[in-house]
Amino acid sequence: MRRGQLLVVDDQPANIQLLGHALALQNDVFAATSGEQALAFCRKTPPDLVLLDVMMPTMDGWEVCRQLKQDPETQNIPVIFITGHEGTAEENRCWAVGGADFVNKPINVVTLRHRVQFHLTMKRQTDLLRAMAFKDGLTQIANRRHFDERLLDEWRRCSRSGATLSLLLIDVDFFKRYNDHYGHPAGDESLKQVASALQASLSRPFDLIARYGGEEFACLLPETDLAGATATAVKMEQAVRQLGIAHQASDISQVLTISVGVASLRPDQDNSSASLIQQADVQLYQAKKQGRGQVCAG
Repeated sequence: MRRGQLLVVDDQPANIQLLGHALALQNDVFAATSGEQALAFCRKTPPDLVLLDVMMPTMDGWEVCRQLKQDPETQNIPVIFITGHEGTAEENRCWAVGGADFVNKPINVVTLRHRVQFHLTMKRQTDLLRAMAFKDGLTQIANRRHFDERLLDEWRRCSRSGATLSLLLIDVDFFKRYNDHYGHPAGDESLKQVASALQASLSRPFDLIARYGGEEFACLLPETDLAGATATAVKMEQAVRQLGIAHQASDISQVLTISVGVASLRPDQDNSSASLIQQADVQLYQAKKQGRGQVCAG
């Protein structure tokens, strides 16, 4: 089983050392000595679990947890509060800000290990179910639901950073004819091969290829300008063509081909994710109008 990635947040190095020693046998333990440091770490490299001290200067544990739960990129990280307080009011506040559990000081190491292991197991199961819910059953790439959520997340993230977000809309050419000529089982198999070729054309783990619907695919390329997105689209068009899937019913080629529309925007208050989709769709229409089997960008 993969080792857990834990973040211990405490302004006292001695407490970090104690928790690290107690949990390092089965987990990789990282440390932050302030709330600000913890938030930056979680946004850059989200851990599996956060062990969070309540009382810290500048930003207390409750505020750290509240901000983690408000951010779509970190809201699924479980938080265990480490608190020296006792009483119903303090416990209720831990739950109110989104904590998954709390452990009172002085810490019982055995109890801590069991609670950490329980929440790690629960998160792994939840992550697996979430992955299954976001995967297309036929092609085994991301589904439309996952694409829609990631588009909103990346739109917000690029809006904060000022980066450009690019989108490719991809359509398999004359696919209805393909199904009519070769049969639906062959059509399903060809979609699997196309999806695999599109996925293999991506080089960064945070780029996303998804089945958008039927024979349509969509690709999100965060922090990518129009030139970079166009280069990826050309690579994908060539990769599908090189599969060599026979398509005798096509008007443009003896093999299966795709048309690709490319658009890029820098998210701000004057546009929206719907604008990006619309622009990519216009370019896809242009690619089809100009004869299919090609890339159009703008």
